[in-house]
Amino acid sequence: MPQKEVCPRGYQQVSSTSQQDAASVDLRSSSSSKTAFDFRFETIRQNLFRVTFTSPDHHLPPYPSVKKPEVNLQGVNVFAKNEGNSKTIDVGGVTAKVEWEHTPVVSLSWTGSDKPLHQDLPLRSYVADSTGIASYSVHDRNALHVGLGEKSAPMDLSGRTFQLSATDCFGYDVYNSDPLYKHIPLLIKATPEGCVALFSTTHGRGSWSVGSEIDGLWGHFKVYRQDYGGLEQYMLVGKNIQEVVRSYAELVGFPILVPRWAYGYISGGYKYSSLDSPPAHQALVEFAEKLEEHGIPVSAHQMSSGYSIAAVEPKVRNVFNWNYSRFPNPAEYVAKMHEHGIRLITNIKPFLLESHPDFQRLIHSRGFFTDPDTGKPGYMRLWSSGGATGGDGCHIDFTSEDAFKFWYNGVQSLKKVGVDGMWNDNNEYTLPNDDWTLALDDAMVDAGAKKAVPNNVGEWGRALHTELMGKSSHDALLDMEPQYRPFVLTRSATAGTMRYSASTWSGDNVTSWESMKGANALSLNAGMSLLQCEGHDIGGFEGPQPSPELLLRWIQLGCHSPRFAINCFKTSPDNNDVGDVIEPFMYPEITPLVRDTIKRRYEMLPYIYSLGLESHMKATPPQRWVGWGYESDPEVWTKALKAGEEQFWFGDSLLVGGVYKAGLDTADVYLPRKSGDAFDYGYVNINAPYNYLASGQWASIQSEWKDSIPLIARVGGAIPVGKSVHTRVPGDDTAASQGVKELDDYRGVEVFPPKGTSHDRVFENVWYEDDGISQKPQTATYTLRYSSTEEKVLVDFVRDEKSGFAPAWKELDIILHNGDSRRVVSSSGQEASLKGTDSRGRVVYTLKAWAELDGLPL
Repeated sequence: MPQKEVCPRGYQQVSSTSQQDAASVDLRSSSSSKTAFDFRFETIRQNLFRVTFTSPDHHLPPYPSVKKPEVNLQGVNVFAKNEGNSKTIDVGGVTAKVEWEHTPVVSLSWTGSDKPLHQDLPLRSYVADSTGIASYSVHDRNALHVGLGEKSAPMDLSGRTFQLSATDCFGYDVYNSDPLYKHIPLLIKATPEGCVALFSTTHGRGSWSVGSEIDGLWGHFKVYRQDYGGLEQYMLVGKNIQEVVRSYAELVGFPILVPRWAYGYISGGYKYSSLDSPPAHQALVEFAEKLEEHGIPVSAHQMSSGYSIAAVEPKVRNVFNWNYSRFPNPAEYVAKMHEHGIRLITNIKPFLLESHPDFQRLIHSRGFFTDPDTGKPGYMRLWSSGGATGGDGCHIDFTSEDAFKFWYNGVQSLKKVGVDGMWNDNNEYTLPNDDWTLALDDAMVDAGAKKAVPNNVGEWGRALHTELMGKSSHDALLDMEPQYRPFVLTRSATAGTMRYSASTWSGDNVTSWESMKGANALSLNAGMSLLQCEGHDIGGFEGPQPSPELLLRWIQLGCHSPRFAINCFKTSPDNNDVGDVIEPFMYPEITPLVRDTIKRRYEMLPYIYSLGLESHMKATPPQRWVGWGYESDPEVWTKALKAGEEQFWFGDSLLVGGVYKAGLDTADVYLPRKSGDAFDYGYVNINAPYNYLASGQWASIQSEWKDSIPLIARVGGAIPVGKSVHTRVPGDDTAASQGVKELDDYRGVEVFPPKGTSHDRVFENVWYEDDGISQKPQTATYTLRYSSTEEKVLVDFVRDEKSGFAPAWKELDIILHNGDSRRVVSSSGQEASLKGTDSRGRVVYTLKAWAELDGLPL
């Protein structure tokens, strides 16, 4: 948009009767009443601050992605001091200083420190820019910048500019394409001294220039630009990224519960649902049978939109309508998939083509956007079927009460035939015109905002509809089955969307070694933006078929991410309507290796699912930057590790590396070190040669492609494991679970004690379990403590099942690292008997009795 910057000055304090005067600053510029800007800084919590910059023509976001929280400073020491044109507020160890001699300048620091964690750019801090605003701040070139939901690799966003928008970027370049699919204006600045996050609540478009703009006068700066309205920005302070992410979750909402089955292998492929001969329903059941034949466990299938392609001309997609040639009896087909233990996640897209049976009805009920120049619906070219085939139609306006209900009813119609979850796809809302108007007649739209804010797409924001689409899908599922967790998979997302969508992925990626590598950086930024059940289309959605080596490497890597799915649409010159698919058994020479890798994924499911529950309770992402928890190690702040491309933590026990070029059989992995430990315990290589490794070093790890990628366990860690197949958990009585043959009645824990003595250090590891499906689950907590001497490993296991959840497993195996032949001895009287050596050559002991937590100190 045209740049028309005006920097208001001459601010004066405005009197306020607020009870929180001591912790806030209210200013007004000295311009005329029409162009005067109001600036407000207020303390919400001891590490959370809110800044607004508004005028009569630059209003607050009309549908913010979060509601303003209540001020809560109870029990926090607050001290404020006014000095001329400045005010200093000390609150709970954080010092906020607001100066306004020229423009408002906010500085945040630790109390007693002269070095700011954040500082607005003096003389150019808060600026009106045409219909929108810009906010300038000082750029620290040594800092790590992360967040923004999902941006191109590397993980460190420093020195680049990003559009705050979303688009359908089919076949994107993971290192260069922008924007991608998400719209989350959260930028986190991280340094060894502390972190500050800046979060804007708008759904409107904008940009973040993260130090990429340099000016001889202004120096190195960052600038957030917003196309419409005024600024509502939250500032969050923390000692590290973990603290900031948790505070962000307290503001916008913690990740919702994900069903346990969604952490298993999810199959997919556009081709299956688009086949006419054999009909799609038959092809899909045959695919399920082939997976069984090859012994490959699977939990769910992403059913692409081919089910909704009309059987007669025009053969284009009609959301919520079945193609009865491909699926003669949808309920019967769904039941057959459930008999195989496979749940179905059905693709739905938020637009209607002109031939859709309900198109005219939604026109009459104002369910689409309106073009003010014509008074007619906002038509645009839309994807209609196959590869890049277009047709005319309209996007659904979710601020329309009728349109919201239309979508809600459509989701329930799919649920009534047995579909398990919704796949909200193509929901980036790439509308071509800011001036299109909205219905704004749904009760959830604030009446005051409707009167104050111009009614157009630009002002209200395209991403608003991504969020409301998630809400409509979520509410429809929850209202039908209130006892179960609704599962909505979403491609696009806002900060608020994840209150309704349990999972997301990185969209239509490309098959290449670079794409696999760069995707790690996307995952890490996604996790820090609370997109914590996130993953990628294994093997690549678009592009050529992966080689056997690339496919196996990607599966090895993908099995160590929160979401594991193989889904694609390989456009094909021979049949662009259907395309090709990636199948886990497509290369017979590696099928046994693929099967074993996926079975290991299922074996680790207790660990993976526990990470998901921890994410829900504590906002800790399962997949984490290598410096997460190791901020005192200088090496994690180097460029190579801030890139986040080649290694990551999966939980706090497992460090995952990768191999990102064909023909390589080694990889370099950095082993981070914590400071202040009395003894450095280091790491162990889970794979041959099973060696112990010192921390604080780069290690070359042997990783032949038919064996494994680098997998390094932290000494003192633990990985709870179960059966290596799809299992049913007690309490999950859903239809698909009845088709699962195996009960989840085995539990082991892989432990990694030091090679010798632990020097009286006792390592503690906790994991969580529940029935995996309840909306309000009874969650059990399991604690394993262990230490070691030269001759034995001492263990203490405590189970807390006071919630009421009782698992099917009744004994616990303790699985030692390869080559560790020490005795396992209970430190609290529990019986530990030698079970033997497992198929991987590891010594296994079984605990047959344990303490139950009774609320008393252990």
